[in-house]
Amino acid sequence: MLDIAFIRNNAAAVAAAAHAKGMTVDLDQILALDAALRRDKTRLETLRAERNRIAAEFLTAAEPLRAASAEHSRAIAGELSALQGRVTEMEQALRELLLTVPNLPWQGAPIGPDEKSNQVVRVVGDRPDFAFTPLDHVAIADRRGWIDPPRIAKVAGARSYVLKGRLALLEQALLFDTSRRLAQEGFQPISVPALVRGDAFVNTGHFPFAREDTFELPRDGAYLAGTAEIALTGLHGGEIIEERDLPLLYAGFSPCFRREAGSGGRDVRGLLRVHQFYKVEQYVICRDDPEETAYWHARLLANAENILRDLGLPYRVVECSTGDMGPGKVRMNDIETWVPSLTCYRETHSCSSLHEWQARRANIRWRDRKGRVRFCHTLNNTAIATPRILVPLIENHQTPQGRVRVPSFLQNYLGGEDFL
Repeated sequence: MLDIAFIRNNAAAVAAAAHAKGMTVDLDQILALDAALRRDKTRLETLRAERNRIAAEFLTAAEPLRAASAEHSRAIAGELSALQGRVTEMEQALRELLLTVPNLPWQGAPIGPDEKSNQVVRVVGDRPDFAFTPLDHVAIADRRGWIDPPRIAKVAGARSYVLKGRLALLEQALLFDTSRRLAQEGFQPISVPALVRGDAFVNTGHFPFAREDTFELPRDGAYLAGTAEIALTGLHGGEIIEERDLPLLYAGFSPCFRREAGSGGRDVRGLLRVHQFYKVEQYVICRDDPEETAYWHARLLANAENILRDLGLPYRVVECSTGDMGPGKVRMNDIETWVPSLTCYRETHSCSSLHEWQARRANIRWRDRKGRVRFCHTLNNTAIATPRILVPLIENHQTPQGRVRVPSFLQNYLGGEDFL
């Protein structure tokens, strides 16, 4: 959420940001409501001052004037009551409108409507040159008995999965090792629930924008989160964090749930787009210093790249366009990993800086050494998400015999095995 004073003073820039992100925002309505609200608040203060003046003068006023003062005070009280009700309604209406206003993208973001406008920043690693006809991950995993599509479809329907045997152990090894290495980087491992209240989704900006992609449990007044970021932001909602305690660094583990609404049948085969998955999310709350935020953005991205390099997977980093980055993002970089069966790169990681847009919604602030209080900045980045990462891992590391090479740093988790 943007500060209304910022919108008031930078309406043209906010309108340009909304246009660049492909969003429709009624800034005229927001500014008109803001102006009316400020007028009514000024009137409230005037009436309160008048009521206090009358009360102060009442005891010393002559008897003939007391009746008139009392009548005047009652009239003021009636107007105050009506005006306060109107102000409360306008404040709520203005907040709901402000929740629909996007953040301003940084100047380096490519301008464009969707992912086709993303720009490749760097390409890392050599794509495999197979001397045999490679299989896709579904064929390999099915041949080895690691998955069971027909049976799990009976249980959970389409876009569900089950992992068995050594592949299940590999998934757990990936998740654990990622948490372990992030702990060594100073991030606190933390597991959070996937079942979260609706206001937590509002605070992160997932509502109202991505409501259609979220599973709802109406009876419980809760939703299933698609990322640990939602719960992690909620942990510090309404707090003032002392400067000495910043930055807060989390490695959040959680089950995740997404409808994958609007994916239009893309990548539905196998493990790429499933409704339930697991993720270790890097999450940062820091001071509202653009340079510090840029440092953490680069650090989060580097952590994810180090994992991919250790996995021996070819990937590329892209600078996401304004139309692809989402409403709250100032900057977003995706990491796309090579999937041989699709002969293209597919997104496996996403790194985002939101500045104070998210913290303002959740009311997360920090206090400096001089006692000044300001809104924090927040960042998040996928460290690892399974089973999606298993797709490029299986396909890039397959052998002619249909086995899968195990990256060296994971072999200890699998009894020293070189191959699955």
